[in-house]
Amino acid sequence: MMRQYELLERVSSYKPDVDENLLNKAYVYAMQKHGNQMRANGDPYFSHPLEVAAILTDLKLDEATIAVALLHDTIEDTDATRIEIDNLFGEDIGALVEGLTKLKRIDLVSKEARQGENLRRLLLAVADDVRVLLVKLADRLHNMRTLHFVPEEKRGRISQETMDIYAPLAGRMGIQDIREELEHLSFMHLNPTAFKTVTERLEELHAKNSDLISSIEQDLESKLQDHSIKARVTSREKRAYSVFRKMERRALSFEQLSDIFGFRIIVETTEDCYRALGIVHTTWSIVPGRFKDYISAPKANGYQSIHTTVVGPSKERVELQIRTAEMNSVAEHGIAAHALYKDVTNGDTELAGKPFGSDGGVYGWLRNTIALLAEGDNPDEFLEHTKLELFLDQVFCFTPKGRLIALPRGATPIDFAYAVHTDLGDSCVGCKINGRIMPVVTELHNGDEVEVIRARGQVPPTAWESIAVTGKARAAIRRATKKAVQEQYSGLGTTILERAFERAGKTFSTEALQSGLERLARKSVDEVLAAVGRGEVISSDVIKAVFPDYQDERVTQKKQTAASDGWFGMKGAAGIIFKVPGRRKSKPVSASIPIRGHSKDQSVRFAPDGGAVPGDRIVGIMTPGKGITIYPIQSPALQEFEDQSDQWLDVRWDIDENNHQRFPARLMVTAINEPGTLAKIAELVARNDGNIHSLNMITTAADFTKMQIDVEVWDLKHLNRLIRETRRLKIVSKVERVNG
Repeated sequence: MMRQYELLERVSSYKPDVDENLLNKAYVYAMQKHGNQMRANGDPYFSHPLEVAAILTDLKLDEATIAVALLHDTIEDTDATRIEIDNLFGEDIGALVEGLTKLKRIDLVSKEARQGENLRRLLLAVADDVRVLLVKLADRLHNMRTLHFVPEEKRGRISQETMDIYAPLAGRMGIQDIREELEHLSFMHLNPTAFKTVTERLEELHAKNSDLISSIEQDLESKLQDHSIKARVTSREKRAYSVFRKMERRALSFEQLSDIFGFRIIVETTEDCYRALGIVHTTWSIVPGRFKDYISAPKANGYQSIHTTVVGPSKERVELQIRTAEMNSVAEHGIAAHALYKDVTNGDTELAGKPFGSDGGVYGWLRNTIALLAEGDNPDEFLEHTKLELFLDQVFCFTPKGRLIALPRGATPIDFAYAVHTDLGDSCVGCKINGRIMPVVTELHNGDEVEVIRARGQVPPTAWESIAVTGKARAAIRRATKKAVQEQYSGLGTTILERAFERAGKTFSTEALQSGLERLARKSVDEVLAAVGRGEVISSDVIKAVFPDYQDERVTQKKQTAASDGWFGMKGAAGIIFKVPGRRKSKPVSASIPIRGHSKDQSVRFAPDGGAVPGDRIVGIMTPGKGITIYPIQSPALQEFEDQSDQWLDVRWDIDENNHQRFPARLMVTAINEPGTLAKIAELVARNDGNIHSLNMITTAADFTKMQIDVEVWDLKHLNRLIRETRRLKIVSKVERVNG
């Protein structure tokens, strides 16, 4: 266990003006509070916070953060209190310790919800002070180092959570050393067989190629020195999990991997990076498609480096990373090496608690992720979206004005639009990529210039949620579509309630509805209106909630009994004869259906359920003794003929310009149940030059009626216009075409 003076020496090695009194006091206080507590491996419990502090000294953090590491379990596991810590160490440190304590106090049933809520709390705490994240990552790293002492049934769960959340989170913050070790330790417990196999192969390969590695290092240093570039060349070997993941992702064998060994060239200036690149590329052949410049376009976590792969002197592929010493520090320590933390060495500990610059800087991703918390996503959804963005690599695209937008790999213009602004995403109807109009589902690539085409009043289609890659886009699409549906049903619900209140002799108002919210178990008036519009709440219940003494005096009229054949006639407002319920008769066979692809002596008819209209792609099914039945290609009824290919006929429409024949189609309409509804629908059909052949009332409820209407129209364009106009009626909730 590290001694008190050893901890001081570690911190003073990079911060000569260290506050020794603060560290000494925190060391002694934590040791006394943890007292005789023991860990699972038999070590004193105090060894854990001490090791967490040691990990943070490797990141060269200030003494305040080291003190928090020493104290981070005191409130949770001892009799220490926030007030006591505030008095001894100050409110800043007390707030950090309490923030870390709250992360552990989660009591949710669902494992996913618990994991999502844990991440949510962590990121909210990071919004207040980024040091919470650093201490939490160090805490998880030491716990993973000692995981083999934990009962076996817990190891898998802890390792999976580490692999899902903490390792990629460390990577997003640029702390690659911690990320790689967390992945390595998690992999060891999650897949011990693969871990052992890959580790053994790496050890064999290292022993075999040790001389080659030294030779490449010397060749690189020699070439750079010849051109007066001061450089330090080091080799690096991929860890077992990184190798395994690449083999699995690309379906490669171990022998097919070409970049298990890589080399890092550390130079003094950015200019030297590009000079070194030129020397390497003019000396050895480049491997096409393996060059990336993260200096001119840094990753969101601040990572900068040049990546390239060449065919080296021994005809082996050599992967190179070229960067300055400062870039290397950021690459290894990420957020802890960022400029905000450089000021900590000058004693400005206040700045350390402010993770966001005015423009977001390297914290842009974290800012956007935390912004999702305000959108009301439940823990499961938040976890899903955050994990998506944690794992995905990035592409860099540009707006027409040159603004750089970083997106996850696989992102589309939909993600791009929402990354620029939520309003831009909501109003997006198309896009141009590099000046060409392209589908909004096109995958974006590095360097693409994207122009979003907008339209007022646009609501993003629900299907976009499954296409979007970023959590921000998915959440915004779900929110916009939910709002649009809510508004649609609210309008319909308002119409229903206004008429219901009028029938009851009551005055309708939103203020009146407010008094009935509690009895209706709804949070807002809009929720009530939408629930009525959806048919979840009937209008009479709303009236009773607002006026508890109200009695519904309406008399329900009994429906007239149907004729023996199941049909009777009723004349509507437009003088049209409607056939209303009972059992539907078969439609007579037409002798003059204009179809090509059949012999004239065969009888032809339309499918009895739904028919077909010119413009539909159609199929003929020949049935012995019954002739040919015409179906639209989308008809579900065709499934029963899938294994009877000899009965399928290639038929198509043969329409004359002077054709005066209408064709059958079936609509399912859900409308408000009130006097005059049927007449309004009939009048609209007639006004749009349609004809109602028959009508069947499917269901009738207190507020809604569902009716099946067989209409006759000229063609598909005419039918679509009729559907569109019917949907615009305030009394109509839903209209859809039905194919039997």
